[in-house]
Amino acid sequence: MDALEIARWQFGITTVYHFMMVPLTIGLGLVVAVIQTLWYRTGKPEYLRMTKFWGKLFLINFIMGVATGIVQEFQFGMAWSEYSRFVGDVFGAPLAMEALLAFFVESTFLGLWIFGWKQLKPGVHLACLWVAVIGSVFSAYFIIVANSWMQHPVGVEMVNGRPVMTDAWAVFTNNTALVAVPHTLFGALAVAGGFLLGIAWYHLWRRRHDGIDTIGADGKVIPGEAAGILGRDRADHTVWIRSLRIGAVVAMISFAGTAVTGDLQGKLMFEQQPMKMAAAEAACHDGTGFSVLSVGNVGAKNCDDIVAVIEVPGILSFLAKGDFTTEVKGVNSLLDEYQSKYGTTLPDNPIYGDRAGQQIQYVPVMEVTYWGFRMMIGFGGVAALAALVALWATRKGTVPASRGLMRLAVFGILAPFGANAAGWIFTEMGRQPFVVAPNPDPSGIDQVFMFTAAAVSPGVSAGEIMTSLVVLTSIYAVLLVVEVKLLVKYIRGGVASAMPELVHAPVDENEDKTPRGGPGKPDDDVLAFAY
Repeated sequence: MDALEIARWQFGITTVYHFMMVPLTIGLGLVVAVIQTLWYRTGKPEYLRMTKFWGKLFLINFIMGVATGIVQEFQFGMAWSEYSRFVGDVFGAPLAMEALLAFFVESTFLGLWIFGWKQLKPGVHLACLWVAVIGSVFSAYFIIVANSWMQHPVGVEMVNGRPVMTDAWAVFTNNTALVAVPHTLFGALAVAGGFLLGIAWYHLWRRRHDGIDTIGADGKVIPGEAAGILGRDRADHTVWIRSLRIGAVVAMISFAGTAVTGDLQGKLMFEQQPMKMAAAEAACHDGTGFSVLSVGNVGAKNCDDIVAVIEVPGILSFLAKGDFTTEVKGVNSLLDEYQSKYGTTLPDNPIYGDRAGQQIQYVPVMEVTYWGFRMMIGFGGVAALAALVALWATRKGTVPASRGLMRLAVFGILAPFGANAAGWIFTEMGRQPFVVAPNPDPSGIDQVFMFTAAAVSPGVSAGEIMTSLVVLTSIYAVLLVVEVKLLVKYIRGGVASAMPELVHAPVDENEDKTPRGGPGKPDDDVLAFAY
């Protein structure tokens, strides 16, 4: 493998890994903020328990997300210096606003929320969480603005071979970004919904398995209490059944939201990156039918041997144009257009190094685009269906006693993660061979594009990038083990893992009653919630 291929693997691995934390941070943060608002408005103790338990998992994931996200910035300069030079004038504004404004606000107010449980008034404390969560949403917006410019460059003009921003408003209101942002947020909420549902199902099942909850003659649950363990009382049952129902409702609403915004996003892609969508369909020829399942050599340069086993007439036209009759261009037609516009081989330019003169592969890897598109939709649909089944299965106040269903619910947490990852892989891989895709607008802005082959750092060898790939992947593997162990530990511990005061033994009268914080200081360790 040459340096370009290794650099792409490195960026792909680290970015997909980092993005596994991002949707959970955004989605779970929003859910925790709503739950704490319910506690603030009602004063019900179960909402406080829910806030602290889900808030603890949110914090673990947030910290890991920050740690893994830092590497993304270094990669731009280390392996993609030419790309950084090309997009620097455009990316400077959104990335600076993300770091200096959104992330600064997010981390500052999240810190106030962590350490302000006893020090701030309840309303102020709640406001800190909302500000932090809104900051995370704006952080996502600025990142998506930058990514959307790579998908659809606007608001610039070429000066000395580099795009220079001339219209900041056009960049920040890029129609690609305005559709991608809500799609991403709904995807994040889908992850949070599945997370709540799976974990709550596990705890409700465990309460039945341990004999705490029983079933009455009418089939409805009779919540019980574990003697001497305050953390597993009747309020504990309320925590999990409400968490499960909230998660299920959030998951179903999110699937509907991703479907609507995904349809809008797909129509834009058909206009802006038609080859990506043709490859997603493995559609070699012009037509109107949507292929649910195709067989054949999906990755071949000549895809004429691909046969649609299951095809729905007219649906491809609807996805692209909103009607059922307009023909959509296939790979073969588009290939001729791309070659006539952008050439058949990489230019004879020193920036391409040994890759100069190589044939340009305008058709992305169809195994990735075709199956990635279907995995995105499939995993999302499975998660939504599971949420609907969960609402029906828990209509009498608890979950079935089946261990197999419990395991299925827990593993179901991965489905919305898979949908998010598949969607981003499809989006990024489908843009190839461009790192900045050309804008097909007839105004002439289509001169702004960059081949991925020109983006890699010329002074970095394949061996150096391979070394960084191995090191970073190894570190990320360790971090993955750490995060999973932490999450599993606190998930199994239940509410008591986030509220140890529920299970503290009574203080012996003969023991020193001096508060842990010292004379005149509160007994509650303000850091306990963060540990």
